[in-house]
Amino acid sequence: MLMLSSSREPPRTCFHLIRHGMHGEYGRLLSGRAGASPLTARGRMQAAGVAAWRGLHDIDAVHASPRQRTVETASIIARSLGLEVAIVPDLDEVDFGSWNGQSFPELEEDPRWRDWNRNRSTSATPGGETMGGAVARTVRHLETVAREKAGATILCVTHCDIIRGTIAHYLGLSLDNLLRFEVDPGSISTILLGPGGGSVTRLNEVPA
Repeated sequence: MLMLSSSREPPRTCFHLIRHGMHGEYGRLLSGRAGASPLTARGRMQAAGVAAWRGLHDIDAVHASPRQRTVETASIIARSLGLEVAIVPDLDEVDFGSWNGQSFPELEEDPRWRDWNRNRSTSATPGGETMGGAVARTVRHLETVAREKAGATILCVTHCDIIRGTIAHYLGLSLDNLLRFEVDPGSISTILLGPGGGSVTRLNEVPA
């Protein structure tokens, strides 16, 4: 007689990865971890757009990188949900080392910067961290939460390259492919995580 197991896998945990809204240095400087970076009026509107997104329901927690631009974005969203923001260092921006705060024209003159953008899987930032190291800490946080809060829905406000790297990890892509897809300010990308691994269900959706 065939006996079927009644055990079920734990439900998958949903992570909405939100890129922070625009700030005053956007497009001019590699802000990284340098100084303050408050949102502009447009950035606050982008955060409000996420707060009004039709898919934003049954959120159990709001996590944010410690940077000002991410905390501001998360606070606008969390306020609409009646939740507090949990600051999570593992969601922090890539540590770009001595590149933090440099202008993009300055960076384009640095051959190490060009190598970094061609070979994210092998090159490192000067005095900072590797892309692989940044992705590893982010994935560690997500997978820890997925084990501890199976079935929950968590909103994580973080940074462009962190989201790109995390998406690439769960799609099985080389980190050298990061610049092949966009993650816009105020956009939403979604990952479902469970015992069988992760799947990407949304990429770079910007609420209308």
